[in-house]
Amino acid sequence: MGATRLAPSNQQRNSILAYICPTTTWRTFSVTDPEFDLLDELYFVTPFRTLLQKTGVPAAELENQLRSLLEQGLIRSYWPDPDTELAYETTSFGAIARDASYLASKDGLLKHNTR
Repeated sequence: MGATRLAPSNQQRNSILAYICPTTTWRTFSVTDPEFDLLDELYFVTPFRTLLQKTGVPAAELENQLRSLLEQGLIRSYWPDPDTELAYETTSFGAIARDASYLASKDGLLKHNTR
């Protein structure tokens, strides 16, 4: 009979992550299933229109998901071209959201891959 292995606690997991990458601030993120699926599409810089086509999510809902992920620091936005990162600002996001491109951040990729 083999021994049962228990999953590490959050504290143990955070200690391991801090050891592996000491320069990263590890935070607890709250990502919904649709947001998690959206992260799937953001391993490369992706325009809003492409996200609309790939996810099938209505534009207003997609904007809300992107806003949530930006506020958590899980993605980055790029505008007016895919090489120019745009700092997230709540007041101007709605005006450029549909013209921007998006990419998962390091924290977003880690969150996506450890879920």
